[in-house]
Amino acid sequence: GRAGAVGAVGAAMSVFVTRRIPAEGLRVLSQASGCRVHQWDSEEPVPRAELLSGVAGKHGLLCLLSDRIDREVLEAAGPGLKVISTMSVGFDHLALEEIKKRGIRVGYTPDVLTDATAELSVALLLAVCRRLPEAVEQVKNGGWTTWKPLWMCGYGLSDSTVGIIGLGRIGQAVARRLKPFGVKKFLYTGSRPKPENAAEFEAEFVPLMRLAEESDFVVVTCALTPATQEMCNKDFFSRMKKTSVFINTSRGAVVNQEDLYDALAHGQIAAAGLDVTTPEPLPTDHPLLSLKNCVILPHIGSATYATRSTMAVLAASNLLAGLRGEPMPHELLL
Repeated sequence: GRAGAVGAVGAAMSVFVTRRIPAEGLRVLSQASGCRVHQWDSEEPVPRAELLSGVAGKHGLLCLLSDRIDREVLEAAGPGLKVISTMSVGFDHLALEEIKKRGIRVGYTPDVLTDATAELSVALLLAVCRRLPEAVEQVKNGGWTTWKPLWMCGYGLSDSTVGIIGLGRIGQAVARRLKPFGVKKFLYTGSRPKPENAAEFEAEFVPLMRLAEESDFVVVTCALTPATQEMCNKDFFSRMKKTSVFINTSRGAVVNQEDLYDALAHGQIAAAGLDVTTPEPLPTDHPLLSLKNCVILPHIGSATYATRSTMAVLAASNLLAGLRGEPMPHELLL
């Protein structure tokens, strides 16, 4: 573009994009005057060595939740790095202390993926509690013989108690969608009560263990932090009802997977649905994948065409605003 054109990002700012992203997002960057885009042009994650060389000397970085942006990456980038924009609502992959120390601004993409993720959370909950994947399999392998009164029975939402761990944007959007199914009571837990979030559902703030004891459905929609790491462990699952269903669409590390396996294998809880695991992808020989009462999805919470496109555009807009020293549409304030 012309030097000094309106909206110029300053003297030739260079950015590194860690993956092939929806075209609309890339277009925002490539059409900005003075912005030079370098991209790891693949559907697969950037190898560590390529990330370290790709970020060297760049002013901006557009990354995904699968990229670990730690001290090593920041040092490889050098002192010119002004802004990091992640195409995610979660930021547990970013070393925030190191980033803050260097005065680097951070953009992220909340709000735009709330509805898609909440919708997927409800879809997963229904698939698990009504045993859909198992039922589909029975049709295919000849297990379906005649109508039987107790065959393939599951658990319904009518008159149930739903416990939500993390009543933030996504937690509220899940509750809003579950309420019309006839849920009797909502419980929630988190770092502190959020009466303004809870009012709409008359949700009651309770300690974690009381939520475990009283909920028929537990839905995890919290952020991964040191406080929530492996929060759902043996102790937690042992307090849950034998008829209860556990759903996680937040981050895999919030759950101790060995403890979850034991709880599912020994009938301590009825079933579980996970959209997130640790690691991702989960090895195909992982014990959880051998269980009938566990449904695992490949982290597709925000996976609608429209949502992913919007996320890419927002991530690109955050990056440009940061490079221009302007307010970002969505800045993570460190």
